[in-house]
Amino acid sequence: MRLEGKKIILGITGSIAAYKAAVLLRLLVKEGAEVQVVITEAGKQFITPVTLSALSNKPVVSEFFGANDGTWNSHVDLGLWADIMLVAPATASTISKMANGQADNMLVTTYMSVKCPVLIAPAMDLDMFAHPSTHKNLTVLESYGNKIIEPAEGELASGLSGKGRMEEPENIVEIVIEHFGENGDLKGKKFLVNAGPTHEKIDPVRFIGNYSSGKMGYAIAENLADRGAEVVLVSGPVNLTTLKKKITVVKVKSAGEMYQECLEKFPDTDGAILTAAVADFTPAFVEQMKTKRGKENWNLELKPTKDIAKSLGEAKQPGQILVGFALETNDEIRNAELKLVKKNLDFVVLNSLNEKGAGFEVDTNKITIIDKNNNQQNFELKSKKEVAVDIVNKIKSILE
Repeated sequence: MRLEGKKIILGITGSIAAYKAAVLLRLLVKEGAEVQVVITEAGKQFITPVTLSALSNKPVVSEFFGANDGTWNSHVDLGLWADIMLVAPATASTISKMANGQADNMLVTTYMSVKCPVLIAPAMDLDMFAHPSTHKNLTVLESYGNKIIEPAEGELASGLSGKGRMEEPENIVEIVIEHFGENGDLKGKKFLVNAGPTHEKIDPVRFIGNYSSGKMGYAIAENLADRGAEVVLVSGPVNLTTLKKKITVVKVKSAGEMYQECLEKFPDTDGAILTAAVADFTPAFVEQMKTKRGKENWNLELKPTKDIAKSLGEAKQPGQILVGFALETNDEIRNAELKLVKKNLDFVVLNSLNEKGAGFEVDTNKITIIDKNNNQQNFELKSKKEVAVDIVNKIKSILE
């Protein structure tokens, strides 16, 4: 859970996009955050406090005072409690009040009391978002140190299409996680990660490849970025994307292209995590035209590709970390230990195709970490995102 222990105020205002706040709240809680909802009166016309309270496991705050019993909600206490305040959706009206200090509701009063960073996700029709007063107010809020989460373009509640849609909840959660990563335990570090398969060209329409999805490598790259590191992700052909600003994706196809990029990028990093399923062999000759079906067998001559892990192991400097993966079908431990030594790795991550739920094209993995001191750590079957945390934790322990 990437937001475990984090305390978040979620401010909700009177926008049709308030329905997305329920999804946003659920995702924040799922990532381990403790969330206190503060909602405006107009916000309650779009989504009920009962729904929000059920999702947050906390009473929703909207009024200064309780109903005739003398209790009151302290915006000062809330401001001291939170690690971050997120206003999503933020209407033009609320943005104006926040920019000009019009503290006439609990949300704006809380905003003016918080000691933590504030993220604001505008949501309004395109004409309102384009209006000079809105842009002026957003500029003022940014000058105060607040972060604006740019709205997306698309179909709006008015039926028009343009810029003004609140950013999708999944993307907002990633932005929140990135915010905390700016002061994470790997801040100032830079890593190279390679991921996915390679495609070795046979002719203009065919290639030799493998079943790697790239999910493990992308999960590791994202966890490194979540914890503050800069990441260069050299990716083979996969159906994956990442929105992390701290990840620079370099796309390649062949083993030769991946070799060149990794060798070029490695010297400027604190280490590399080599998760890619790089082809060991590539066609010796590439046909210039499509090979037609015939009666005779088609024999391909293959030549070895350059060994990325071995080359980086030879180039590794004191203080750099090199992590390799060993996907095995037999003699797993022995083969992984041999790879650890031959490639000059700091540790090797072993997974076996004999283990159900591990390997290619699945969302889970079961690994054993073997380090150069012959220490072995066995992990249970987990999601690849959880496995990434275990691997990055091991990297962090070596850095320390």
